[in-house]
Amino acid sequence: MLSYFLRRLLMAIPVMFFVAVFVFLLLRLTPGDPAQAIAGDQASLAQLEAIRDSLGLNDPLSVQFLTWIGNMAQGDFGRSLISDRPVLEMIGQRLGPTVALALVAMALTLMIALPMGVLAAWRHGGLTDRLVMAVSVIGFSVPIFVIGYVLIGVFAVNLRWFPVQGYKALSEGIGPFAHRIFLPGLALASIYIALISRMTRASILEVLREDYVRTARAKGLPEGIVLFRHALRNAAIPILTVIGTGFAMMISGVVVTETVFNIPGLGRLVVDAVLARDYPLIQAIILLTAGTYVLINLLIDLSYALTDPRIRYQ
Repeated sequence: MLSYFLRRLLMAIPVMFFVAVFVFLLLRLTPGDPAQAIAGDQASLAQLEAIRDSLGLNDPLSVQFLTWIGNMAQGDFGRSLISDRPVLEMIGQRLGPTVALALVAMALTLMIALPMGVLAAWRHGGLTDRLVMAVSVIGFSVPIFVIGYVLIGVFAVNLRWFPVQGYKALSEGIGPFAHRIFLPGLALASIYIALISRMTRASILEVLREDYVRTARAKGLPEGIVLFRHALRNAAIPILTVIGTGFAMMISGVVVTETVFNIPGLGRLVVDAVLARDYPLIQAIILLTAGTYVLINLLIDLSYALTDPRIRYQ
């Protein structure tokens, strides 16, 4: 098991290196000038050139890249070009709401999607199955921001069960935190509920045709044990893949959700950084995102090994 983990961990190192190279070149080769964004439209050429020199933007790309990598190896991700604050400090201040939103959305997704998928497979071809598939189609088809505004209109404006916008940290109490995070979490979870419920249904349907499921039923085991202990466990690998990928994909949906519900997270910070062409901040956020993807894929690989011991020896 340890050797399997180490092999997967070593494979992540070149991935992160190529991501760093790609991000660095992408930002440098796209149109736009950070010096112009800092100095404003009325700045003279001499002022712009002085800003570029101070930021090292006139150095060759190879020098800029090696300097950037060397600083990161020492834990220095640079300072924001616009606010002149440490990049890690800015990200740290915004990371909490984003992580909380993603975790709540994934928890809601698993609590809703897995039972939906198992129930649809159990009642394959019936009314329940068709209803689950209809909900899945709606979840795939409707954009997150539309679902967000519908939830606000129904539960915040009309019923007044939840606040329209805003965020409360968990440190301020579980009640205020849950009251504020539930609607944005449900909006963000909507598309992944559709995705995971469909994958669960397809995987369970395939497993239900296996001989060991018929044997379990022939032994007189309760249907719930057959479905959740035997069928769901043996259908877990494709479901785990979709769950892990969906959790990583939530990062893109977070930007829209945080904007709709006015949550001060990384999503809004990304938008501000891109508009200002704040190179150090954009690079750090993208690397953080890529690192999240790599970490989740590593955890998925480990979950495969725990689910199916045969994978450990491949």
